[in-house]
Amino acid sequence: MRLYPTLITDALATVRYPGNGKNLVENDMIADDIRIDGDSVSFTLIFDKPTDPFMKSMSKAAETAIHTYISPDIKVTVNTASRQPAPAQAAPLLPGVKNIIGVSSGKGGVGKSTVAANLAVALAREGYKVGLLDADIFGPSMPKMFGIEDEQLYIHDVDGRQMIIPIERYGVKILSIGFLVDKDKAVLWRGSMASNALKQLIGEADWGELDYFLIDMPPGTSDIHLTLVQTLAMTGVVVVTTPQEVALADARKGISMFQDDKVNVPILGLVENMAYFTPAPHPEERYYIFGREGGIRLAEKLGVRLLAQIPLVGTIADSGDNGAPVALTDSITGHAFAHLAHEVIDAVAERNSTLPPTQKVELKH
Repeated sequence: MRLYPTLITDALATVRYPGNGKNLVENDMIADDIRIDGDSVSFTLIFDKPTDPFMKSMSKAAETAIHTYISPDIKVTVNTASRQPAPAQAAPLLPGVKNIIGVSSGKGGVGKSTVAANLAVALAREGYKVGLLDADIFGPSMPKMFGIEDEQLYIHDVDGRQMIIPIERYGVKILSIGFLVDKDKAVLWRGSMASNALKQLIGEADWGELDYFLIDMPPGTSDIHLTLVQTLAMTGVVVVTTPQEVALADARKGISMFQDDKVNVPILGLVENMAYFTPAPHPEERYYIFGREGGIRLAEKLGVRLLAQIPLVGTIADSGDNGAPVALTDSITGHAFAHLAHEVIDAVAERNSTLPPTQKVELKH
């Protein structure tokens, strides 16, 4: 059988568009690009919108019409186009950031912020580009820990947008709500105000290219956590606890929040902070003040990595108070945080090789 364009359009005239009951020819939906090559035919159907709900069914109906009214042996290729351009995709929020890692804890007082600060410094010492967001809205501590409490924030123009410039210290780019409020007064904000401030520090800051973007999250579970997982596609979470049973119980609840089907953020591992007391002059001695190896047991029970056991040494707190995280030093605690950084690097690499990219959480009421 010899094929020619009129034969094709006659067959397509038998296909009616459900939106108005008219056929494809009457709706002027057949583009002027019919191609015939032996027993092969290709053409394009034009729809008003790129999101037309009948696009797939009309393509299938057009193919069926060719087979029914001309020949079932014809190879049919149906392309689609729209009169309206496809909606522009929103630019990714942090296009230069490779991995977004939350540092969380089930309760306060377990040293979460100390771990976050020292992990950031340890990663930077390994040569990685690191950012650190202090998302603990009501208890920001990063300005103190990095000795930048009196620093002023500035903005500059990036592709026509006014962007906040993070403050850089020890190779880490840092932003905190602490830069925007009086350090000696409580932050009296409703949840929505805190969430909006957090979104601004994330989306209106010039973070640039980062290998690791760490987020010091508030303790427990709150609407701030929901804001973060809805705003960012997080690579995973590091959970901090102490060996104490009360802390372990709260850590278990925090982990369950991230593992919930609606949230589904991977757990990179558990950090047992204040695992044991070691006197600085006698690094070989260990005293288990808050219990022994509770973090190990919890990690085994939940099937997650134990990333590190950080000893309780006075220099850790002193270094944070003095604005120079202990991870900057070649001490027993400095080495502990260097080990943690290596374990986090390995955990992220394993997560990225075995799991699909994380998606932002879509929570519906």
